[in-house]
Amino acid sequence: MSRNTPRALCQKALLEWEKGRIFSDEILHGLLEKNPLSSSDRGLLTELFYGVLRHLRRLDCIIGWLRGGEIDPETSNLLRAGLYQIFHLRVPPHAAVFETVSLAGRSRGVVNAVLRRAVREQADLEAKLEAEPLGVRESHPDFLVERWTAQFGAAAALEICRNNNTPSENFFRVNTLKITPEKLLESQPDAELIDAARGLLKLRKIPAEWLSKGLGYVQDPSTLLAPDLLAPQPGERVLDTCAAPGGKTTYLAQKMAGKGVIIACDLYESRISRLRDNVGRLGASSVRVHLLDFLMPPEPGSPLLDMPFDKILLDVPCSNTGVIRRRVDVRWRLTEEDFIRMPVQQLALVRRAVPLLKPGGHLVYSTCSLEAEENAEVVSAIQRECPELELEEVKRALPFEAHTDGAFAARFKKH
Repeated sequence: MSRNTPRALCQKALLEWEKGRIFSDEILHGLLEKNPLSSSDRGLLTELFYGVLRHLRRLDCIIGWLRGGEIDPETSNLLRAGLYQIFHLRVPPHAAVFETVSLAGRSRGVVNAVLRRAVREQADLEAKLEAEPLGVRESHPDFLVERWTAQFGAAAALEICRNNNTPSENFFRVNTLKITPEKLLESQPDAELIDAARGLLKLRKIPAEWLSKGLGYVQDPSTLLAPDLLAPQPGERVLDTCAAPGGKTTYLAQKMAGKGVIIACDLYESRISRLRDNVGRLGASSVRVHLLDFLMPPEPGSPLLDMPFDKILLDVPCSNTGVIRRRVDVRWRLTEEDFIRMPVQQLALVRRAVPLLKPGGHLVYSTCSLEAEENAEVVSAIQRECPELELEEVKRALPFEAHTDGAFAARFKKH
C-alpha cells in the first residue's frame, strides 16, 4: 500500500507527535507540504489525526479493556486510529478494520483481533464508557476538569470539554482594506454575515481564492475582542508586542483604515515569517514587522526606541485553554506548573510595555486562556504594581456562554 495515503500519514503524524517535541498543527502542516494530497484526502488526514488526539484518553481506555499489557507505540497508534474510525467516523466497520490492518506489519494479528472485537462489542463498550469519569468520557486530563469544575461548575465544565472535542465552525473576517463584505457575499451565496460591524462571515467552506488574494482572514469571533477593546484610531502609533501569526495585527490595521503605524513584533523567525506573509497578503501596508525579544533591552535602531505609543496590544503567550478545540493537543501538553510559570512571564511583559505607552494612552492585556491565574489574577497584580495604569474595562468570552473560543481582555489607561 502507498505510504502517503491519509491513514499511513496519520500513523506517521501520531508517532512524531508522541515524541513530544512538536505540536500537532506544525506536524500536520509539514506533512501536507511534503505530500500533495487531494482535497478529500487532506480532509481525511486532518480528521483522523486531530480526531485521535481529541479522543486520546477515551480511545486508550477502550484499548486497555480489549488488550491488556504493554503495547508498542506503532501498534498503539494504529489501534487508536482504527477505533476512532469505528466509534467516531461514518466509516463502514469492515473498511476501518481492513485499512488499519493493512498498515500493521508484524502486529497485524493483534490489530485485527482488537478491532474486530471492538466492532462486535461496540454498543457494550459505548455504554461502559458512559459510566467512566468525565475526564475519560470526554478525553481530558483530570486536573483540567477539576479546575474548570471549581471555577465554572460541573455543567459548564462538561460543556467546555464537549466544545473542545467539536471541530470549530468556519469564521472569516473580511479584509475591508481590499473588499467589502457585500461584494464577497455576491460570490458566495451560502455565506452568512453574522457581524456587519466587524465584517465577520460564517460559511461551510472558505474559498481558497479568498485566502490566496488576502480578501480576509480565518478568525474566530473571540479573537476580535482585544483589538475592539483597544479601539485604535487612524493616524495613531500602535505596538503589537506578540503579533504572530497576524490575525489581530491585520484587524488593527483594518480598524485604522490603513492610516498610522503599527509596530508588530515577535520572538521567533518562524513566527515572523508567517506574520510577514499574512501582513503582505492582506495588504496591511501600515504594519512594520520586527523580529525581537520584547523582554530584552532594545538595541540601537530598535523600533521600541521610537516611543511612546498611543496604543499597545499585549496579547501574551498563555496556556491556550480557551482554544483547545483548535489546538487539540494542548490539553496533553499542559501541567499544573504551567499555571504558576505563565503568569510570571505575562506580568514581566506588562512591566516591559508600560514605559513605552504615552500618558493618556491605552494598553490592552489579553489571553486566550480560561484560567483565573492568567486573567483576573494578573490584572490584580498589574493594579498593585503599576499605579500609573487605571483599569477601565474587562471583557471575556466563555465557550459555554458565547459559543465561541475562550478569550479575555482588560483595557488600562496610563495617567
